[in-house]
Amino acid sequence: MNIKENAEKEIKRIIKVLNENKLNHSAIKEKQFNYEIELSLNKNSVKIQVYFGKKGVKTVIQGNDETKEYKIISNLISHTPQLNFSTDEIEEPDEYIGSDEAGKGDFFGPLVISAVYVNKEMKEELSNIGVKDSKKLSDEQIDKIAVEIKKICKNKFSIINLIPCEYNKLYEKYKNLNRLLSYAHSKAIEDLLVKTNCKYVITDKFSKKKLEIEEHKNHIDINFIKETKAEKYIGVAAASILARNEFNNWFEQMEKKNLNLPKGSSIITEQKAIEIVKNNSTKLNEICKLHFKTLNKAKTNY
Repeated sequence: MNIKENAEKEIKRIIKVLNENKLNHSAIKEKQFNYEIELSLNKNSVKIQVYFGKKGVKTVIQGNDETKEYKIISNLISHTPQLNFSTDEIEEPDEYIGSDEAGKGDFFGPLVISAVYVNKEMKEELSNIGVKDSKKLSDEQIDKIAVEIKKICKNKFSIINLIPCEYNKLYEKYKNLNRLLSYAHSKAIEDLLVKTNCKYVITDKFSKKKLEIEEHKNHIDINFIKETKAEKYIGVAAASILARNEFNNWFEQMEKKNLNLPKGSSIITEQKAIEIVKNNSTKLNEICKLHFKTLNKAKTNY
């Protein structure tokens, strides 16, 4: 039996465990390097991925590891081999600019990119107010912490809010989400490089290619670091919170206009898109990302 077959056997074993515990889940999705399923328990979503590669079969559980539901699922499949991520203390520059985004996977709403400059003193203060990956915080927590981040960082943060009409215009120009993200991250970072003499930039990795700003001859002495799950760095986590806060604010403004729009890109989102297309009550360019397949599905189903 080869590694891929072992991975398939493992994902089926996990499904059997979930079924025995009456936990509903999605069908198996086969990706290039892994099998995956998704499930929701008490409205908390968890994704289970079983990778097959040269080093063998590895299982990753994605979700908020601080929730009771995550721990229940983790315990149920506890004998599954897990990827071992280092828990050593994170080494990061004394001062740097961290950047992250919110809204790139959401059909409705803006794409928001934020960059935050931090130094030793700021990092300690940010840690004290509970700054961490925004995905591990409620919207209420995000709104409160965002206010404190702005107080601590003063004018050393930058927020680029690409509302849908601006986003759609830029997407027409770049024809590619990663290129658009490269432009927006670069713009947010550039604003802070002008204000500081910082030599390090840490970005949550979204592409293998360089940021636009890395090609500028003025920045050849800047160390650009791109990592997946870079929210482990407090500057990137702070940026993720500011971006999510701005993203949430847009939806609140829509609610004040009696337009309640769902976040994400789910069946509920598709149903809302169909409703809007059917009623023709709102300009789509002003509320959604036009290149998403969700729009085509809505028009087809309508």
